[in-house]
Amino acid sequence: MKISGVLVADWSVSDTSAAVLSPNAIKVAATAIAPHVRQTPTLEVPGSEIGLDATLVVKLEFLQHSGTFKGRGACHFVATQSITDAGIVAASGGNHGAAAAWAAQHFGHAAHIFVPTISSPAKVERLRAYGAVVHQHGEVFADAFAASQEFLAANPASFIHPFDDPIVIAGAGTCAMELEQQAGALDAVLLACGGGGLSAGAASWFGDRTEIVAVETPGTASYAAAVEHGYPVNVEISGLAADALGATQLGKHPWAALSAVGATSVLVSDDALRQAQEKLWDWLRVVVEPSAAAPLAALLSGQYVPAAGARLGIVLCGANTSR
Repeated sequence: MKISGVLVADWSVSDTSAAVLSPNAIKVAATAIAPHVRQTPTLEVPGSEIGLDATLVVKLEFLQHSGTFKGRGACHFVATQSITDAGIVAASGGNHGAAAAWAAQHFGHAAHIFVPTISSPAKVERLRAYGAVVHQHGEVFADAFAASQEFLAANPASFIHPFDDPIVIAGAGTCAMELEQQAGALDAVLLACGGGGLSAGAASWFGDRTEIVAVETPGTASYAAAVEHGYPVNVEISGLAADALGATQLGKHPWAALSAVGATSVLVSDDALRQAQEKLWDWLRVVVEPSAAAPLAALLSGQYVPAAGARLGIVLCGANTSR
């Protein structure tokens, strides 16, 4: 079965408009984007350095083009889909917009990027550096998304959804595939979760052989709310990670993938994000944006307690920030 040219497995949820990607779809995506994206490195470090009885394999995905994992999904879309003369349109808190703008520039297309006013100046500046026309609308992602749809009604551009598109998710899933190739077997993989694209890609790749841990904050808890209600629902957005994890509702495709594997939901506070950011600087001399520190925050705060001696993958997914 195919959706928009991407192979998918059988439907796994009652909503038959949503699907779980097959691992093969992610392999196909990896081949398509290989000439254009970076293979980001990993660092294997003993958890004892931060007081944990576990081994951490830290994937430095913030070294990806555009500064986040989003470069993979946007590249997969632009590389494999027919783009109109009007170029591409994306709505974003900032990171997906940067990725879409980079991919459009890389392949020679125009880009119109819609972001909310909470997007950091560093992210907005990055959009303009990639040659995008930036439209700022509303306070949260949902406002920017609505404005992008109004623009599309009058302009026949190609829309790249930030997380609820199998093509984008397949691209994001290449990060998980690459991590396993570099790290070997992992007991769990911890990822920041906003709309769910990255965690859905990981769930689609790993299936039930590796625990998927989706980490959010109380102000960006779209997956936690979906788990509580049994389906995606709207949530109120606030807090330190709102510009990156601030999807008002988890995507239906991510929900299909995450619920299929029973992904673990973990919430961490804004203070825990700040402490994890500082720890990453002290520990690895790495600067990431608050949302990217969420996986480490889950461990440092004790909100996620791994089994003794576990081997854990942690994706540091973005660094579009000014320290």
